[in-house]
Amino acid sequence: MSSLDINDFIQQNRALADQVETYRGYWESDKHWQPRRDFILRNINDYPSQALDQLLSLSMVWANNVFLGCRYSAVLLDKVKAMAEGVEVEDAPVFRTRDEIMKQQKVPRESASLFL
Repeated sequence: MSSLDINDFIQQNRALADQVETYRGYWESDKHWQPRRDFILRNINDYPSQALDQLLSLSMVWANNVFLGCRYSAVLLDKVKAMAEGVEVEDAPVFRTRDEIMKQQKVPRESASLFL
């Protein structure tokens, strides 16, 4: 669903959209909530009411990965990335691993011995 489709879905399913709004955490900024809300709305029809907690958990995994850089198993990340296909995120941070940072800051061996 594009953002236009999401807006149409919300208009046609006002009660469901209002219910989804109750899942917003008090700590979530609009910047974080809007994409997570879209994630939930895109996938809510695939999860019966008794599995709603699973959908909400997956939405938090996705949001934590995108906005906070949290890492999870490859299988789980593949699943939530597929579920999030088409969700638009503005100004998402870019995270680098410690190894990537260390490679960039690598000091030549001769220079490193001067510090010992």
